[in-house]
Amino acid sequence: MATFIKDVQEIRERAMRKIEDGPVTEGYRIDKDRAVQILNEALATEIVCVLRYTHHYFMATGVHGRTVANEFKEHADSEREHADEIAERIQQLGGKPDFNPASLLQRSVAQYVEGETLGDMIREDLIAERTVIEVYQEMIRFFGDADPTTRRMLEHILEEEEEHASDLSDLLYIVNPQTGETEGRDPGTNALNLKSAQNSGNRELDTSQNIAVKRQEPEPFAGRGTVQPPASNSPGVGGRTMNRRGTPHLVDELDEADAAESPNVGASTGTNRSPKILQKNRKSKRAA
Repeated sequence: MATFIKDVQEIRERAMRKIEDGPVTEGYRIDKDRAVQILNEALATEIVCVLRYTHHYFMATGVHGRTVANEFKEHADSEREHADEIAERIQQLGGKPDFNPASLLQRSVAQYVEGETLGDMIREDLIAERTVIEVYQEMIRFFGDADPTTRRMLEHILEEEEEHASDLSDLLYIVNPQTGETEGRDPGTNALNLKSAQNSGNRELDTSQNIAVKRQEPEPFAGRGTVQPPASNSPGVGGRTMNRRGTPHLVDELDEADAAESPNVGASTGTNRSPKILQKNRKSKRAA
């Protein structure tokens, strides 16, 4: 015979009286209908959160879009598990889980807000999580010791909702790792403004590159549009000036014998003077 409860037979008789109530015995000290109503509100809240997170998962774009989208997907799966747990508990208490979509938003304590930017999505989810945290704390105090099974279930869900809020806060805000204090918004969460700024920066870069290219382009020489190399005035052998081909003038070096033997010496030496002009210059030199 058990010693913890002396009148076991009386408990057995009470259990036999309403055997169809399953786990809800006469020792259940909460109004069952009231408990089912509260849990159906929690169920609607979780379903709305699943829908909102799922929408955000598919709409997350921008620099941090994929990383945040994965976070949204993880939260949506977690909220779906919460809904299953609550629905199962409602059925155990003899109630009927209410999945009617027509009244979901009326029964939910969280709102369904889509948001326009990545930052808006994170912010709305964070607000919803903080709202749910406070509501679940009240539910836990309501069930207390009168329904420890429901209380422990809600405590488990509350713990995960607090983790969601912490994750979203880390995504939306910059936190100082030394002090743990929030210092400002993460600029990467505002995808639309960031994209606009990036496009503006690319246009400025293109403009500066075009200006640099124009500065490097050489201006064409006047005339027929062809680039003519300037005449060389650099000194040649023995300080002599150079012609356009850079060859020293060797006219003074040639004598008559060389000119007679090599009538085309002017061409071979690189000078642009004809043999007749060379001979004329030599005669003038002898006369002098």
